[in-house]
Amino acid sequence: MRRGLRAFLVAGALGVLAGCVDKTPQASDADMARLSYVSDDPPSLTLVTSISNRSGAGAHSALIINGPERAVFNPAGTWRHPLAPEQGDFHRNFSPGMEKWFFDYHARETFRIRAQTVEVPMSVAAQALEAARAYGSVPPAQCTRSITVILRDLPGFEDFPVSWFPLHASASFAKLPGVTTVLYTDDSPDDWSDLDLEFND
Repeated sequence: MRRGLRAFLVAGALGVLAGCVDKTPQASDADMARLSYVSDDPPSLTLVTSISNRSGAGAHSALIINGPERAVFNPAGTWRHPLAPEQGDFHRNFSPGMEKWFFDYHARETFRIRAQTVEVPMSVAAQALEAARAYGSVPPAQCTRSITVILRDLPGFEDFPVSWFPLHASASFAKLPGVTTVLYTDDSPDDWSDLDLEFND
């Protein structure tokens, strides 16, 4: 397990440094049906933005959706875990432990992570889940565009601007009523040698 998961991480390392990249292996229908996580927290949407510590530029966007289940839409990203099965760019079973692992994976000495959360009605979260699941695989460099397209179609987000740029989307999300923001920083090395490769939520 340790050797396999280390290879699993290393295979995506260069892609994470580049921000939005090409596709990762896809889970079977059986794995997608077998694993899911339902949270007791209020339904919400969380925009995750990776920001370069070297240039200050936005590098990647992802969307955590907490509704009838908790999942993450990580378009054109390389992060993956055997317990968070993925089809298209939609990962199920996104538990609090998996989220911690997700942030720890992305926050490095070269990147910081901004997580902006807004509570939404359950019906809006459910619609976001279905839209993210149906979106499919996102081409490289279109991570932010795909997320903003999904947001713009949601009730209450009709005026949300579609953008290709992570920091533009983050600035727009910051204007939503009730949004809360958390910044994750980490001085861990870019070789992922600090991660617990035996993580099992």
